[in-house]
Amino acid sequence: MVTAALNQGVGYGIVLGVGFLFAIGMIATTYVLKRYNRELQTSEMFTTAGRTVKSGLVGSAVVSSWTWAATLLQSSGVCYRYGVSGPFWYASGATVQILLFATLAIELKRRAPNAHTFLEVIKARYGTATHIVFIVFGLMTNILVTLMLIVGGAATVNALTGMNTVAAIYLLPVGVVAYTLVGGLKATFLTDWVHTFILLIIIILFSLTTYANSDVLGSPSKVYDLLVEAATRHPVSGNAEGSYLTMRSQGGVEFFVINIVGNFGTVFLDNGYYNKAIAASPVHALPGYILGGLSWFAIPWLTATTMGLSALALESNPRFPTFPDRMTEAEVSAGLALPYAAVALLGKGGAVATLLMIFMAVTSASSAELIAVSSIFTYDIYRTYFKPDASGKRLIYMSHVCVVVYAVIISSISVGLFYNGISMGYLYVLMGVLISAAVIPATLTLVWKGQNKWAATLTPIVGTAFAIIGWLVTAKKTCGVLDVTCTGSNSPMLAGNVIALLSPIVLIPVFTLAFGLDSYDWKSMMAIRRGDDHELANAAGLDLEDVPGNTESQAEFEKEQAMLSRAFKISVSMTAFMTIAMLILWPMPMYGSGYIFSKPFFTGWVVVGILWIFCSFFAVGLFPIFEGRGTLVHTFRSMLTGKKPTRLPIVTEGEDDSNEKTSPGAATPEKTGETKEAISS
Repeated sequence: MVTAALNQGVGYGIVLGVGFLFAIGMIATTYVLKRYNRELQTSEMFTTAGRTVKSGLVGSAVVSSWTWAATLLQSSGVCYRYGVSGPFWYASGATVQILLFATLAIELKRRAPNAHTFLEVIKARYGTATHIVFIVFGLMTNILVTLMLIVGGAATVNALTGMNTVAAIYLLPVGVVAYTLVGGLKATFLTDWVHTFILLIIIILFSLTTYANSDVLGSPSKVYDLLVEAATRHPVSGNAEGSYLTMRSQGGVEFFVINIVGNFGTVFLDNGYYNKAIAASPVHALPGYILGGLSWFAIPWLTATTMGLSALALESNPRFPTFPDRMTEAEVSAGLALPYAAVALLGKGGAVATLLMIFMAVTSASSAELIAVSSIFTYDIYRTYFKPDASGKRLIYMSHVCVVVYAVIISSISVGLFYNGISMGYLYVLMGVLISAAVIPATLTLVWKGQNKWAATLTPIVGTAFAIIGWLVTAKKTCGVLDVTCTGSNSPMLAGNVIALLSPIVLIPVFTLAFGLDSYDWKSMMAIRRGDDHELANAAGLDLEDVPGNTESQAEFEKEQAMLSRAFKISVSMTAFMTIAMLILWPMPMYGSGYIFSKPFFTGWVVVGILWIFCSFFAVGLFPIFEGRGTLVHTFRSMLTGKKPTRLPIVTEGEDDSNEKTSPGAATPEKTGETKEAISS
C-alpha cells in the first residue's frame, strides 16, 4: 500500500478552493465585461461566446479542451510501458485530429454560420431520424470523455492525498459547474487560458527539474544511463533489443493505431470542438486550430518523456513510492506513473504541483464538455422537439439545468465504474470502438453533397455493431475469457477500433448504391437561425443591436464567406502536409530501422521537446494577451475612470439601407450573385 504524499485537507482544499476561486473570478469578469464592454449573457453568448473569439484564445481553448487527465496520465503510463516511443505515439496520434478538424471547422462556419451545434447541421440536412442517431453518438462521446476526466482525476487525487475517491468524484465538478453557469462558453474560453497558462508552467518546471536541476537525475545523460540499466533488469517485450530507447515497439505501435482511431471520434464527434469553431471569428478559426494543435503536441510528448521516463529511471530508488516493487499494471492503467515520479523528484512539492496540474486538466476539459452537452439538450432536443419558439431567457434557463443535471449524472456513473474496476486507461482505448463509426459520415455531411440520408443514418449503427463484435470475438479468441483485463488488452481493442473507423468506407458506398446518390444544395444549413435574445437585452436595459456579436450586415457576411473559402483551400494542403509529417515522415524511418537512441540523440530529443513547450507557452500562453491587448487596455481604463462605453451605432458610417443589420432571431438572409454560388460549391 503506497502512503499518500499529502494529507486529505490539501486534496479538499484544491478540489473545492481552487474551483470556487475560478467561479468568483468568472463572476467578476462577467460583471466587468457587461458593465464596460456591453457584453450581455444572452443565449447566443452563453453557447457561442458571440462568435468573435480570436486565434490566440481559440488556440488556448483547443489546448485546454484536448488536455485531459489522460493526456498527462495515460501518456506517462504508455511511456512507462514502451519507453520513448510511447510519448511520441500518443502525441502524434492525437494531434493530427485537431489539425484535420481545422478544415472541418472552416466548412462548418461557411455552410452554417448561425449554427449552435454540429447536430443542428445534421438535422437541417437529413431530418429527424439521422438527427437522433447523431445525438446518441454525440452524447456518448461527451459522456465517455467526461467519465475519463472524472475517473482519472479522482484516482490521482486519491493517490496523492488519500482523499476518498467517491468524494473526489462528486466534488471535482462542483467548481466547474459554478463558473460554467456564470459565464457560459465565454467563461470556458477565459478559464481555459488560465488553466493552460498554469499547466504549461508546471510542465516546464517538471522538465527542467528532471533534465537540469534534480539531485537524483539532473541531466539527460543520467536519465539515459538509468534507462539502459532498467532495460537490463526488465527488458520490454516487442521493443528492439528490449530497450526503452527506441521507436521500434510492437506494443507502442499497436497503441498508436488505437490512439489515432479513438481520437478521431472524440474530436470529430465532440460538440465541444464544434462549439469552439462556431465561437471563433471567421478570420481566426484556421490559425486558432493550427496554433492549438501544434502547441498541444508538446504537452503529452514532453510530459510523458519527462515523467514516464523518470518513473522508469527512479523506481529502483528508495524515494520512489512503490520501492522496492515495480508499479502494478492496475497502477499504470490508473495513470499513477506521473504522480509517483513527481513525488520521487520533488517530494510534497511535486505532489502539490501534480495535483494542481491534474485539477487544471480535469476542470478545463470538463467545462467544455458541460457546455457541449447543455447546448445539445438546449438546442437539439428542447428547442427542436419541445419548444421551437423558446425565448433566449428560457434557453439560458434550460442550459443551466442541463449543466447541473449532467454533472450529477456523470459523477454517479463514475462511482459505478470505480467500484467495478474500470479505469481511465480502459475507457481511453474503448472509446473508439463505441463512437468512431460515425466519424466518416459526420465529416462527409459538411464536405460531400452526395451522401444520402440512409447512409448517414445507418452507417454509424451498423459500423458500431461490427466493431463491438470484432472487439469481443478477438478478446475471446485471444484470452478465452471476457473480463476487464482481456477486453482491455491491445489486440481486441485494436480490432474493434479499426473496424469502427474503417467500416464506413465499405458501408457508405453500399447504402449509396442501394438508396441513390444525393445532390444536396446546402440551403437548409444556411437557414439555421440564432436564438431570439431581445427579452434578455430589454431586461438589461440594452438594445440587442448594441451587444457585440449579435448583428451582421450583408457586406460583412459576404466578406466572411470569401475569407472562409480562401481559408478552406489553405487548410486542406497545410493540414494534409502536417499530418503526413507527424504520422510518417518523422517516426516511421526510426521505427523501420529499429534505431536505438544514442546518448547525444536522446539529449537532442529532450532539448527539442523543451524548446517546443516554450514555443507552446508563447503561442497559447502569452499571445492571447498580446492579441487582446486593445480590449484589456480599454477595460482597465474604463474601470479606472468609471466611464461606460457609449451607445454603439446600428448602421456604420457609409453603409446604405441594403446593409441594414439583421435580427439574430432570423435565419441567414438569402444571398445573391457570387456569394450564393460560392456557398453552394
